[in-house]
Amino acid sequence: MAPHPPTLEFLATTRIGEKGQLTVPKQFREDLGLGTGAPFAVLRLGDGLILLPEQQRFERLCREIGSRLVGIGLRPEDALATLGAARQRVYARHYGKARNPGRRGRAARRK
Repeated sequence: MAPHPPTLEFLATTRIGEKGQLTVPKQFREDLGLGTGAPFAVLRLGDGLILLPEQQRFERLCREIGSRLVGIGLRPEDALATLGAARQRVYARHYGKARNPGRRGRAARRK
């Protein structure tokens, strides 16, 4: 989803349902590409609430991390070169042992 220019737009009024659910107006859902079950961050600002789709937060976080890594001169291939060792450390920490290096993962078995 491409970022939209920051606009403040009033479209409709909605109500809180019996179970505390809000209905996001259809035009906003369509404009923002939001489907059923889309996660939102709920922020309180004074007497109001801000609903921010999690996908947007994730995309902003990715852009921020990317720009900082570029700023320190880290290239994508440098980061990718560290993945194997990082996976081994995570596996060992989670399972208490080193992963069998000869074992192939699901993605490799499907090819």
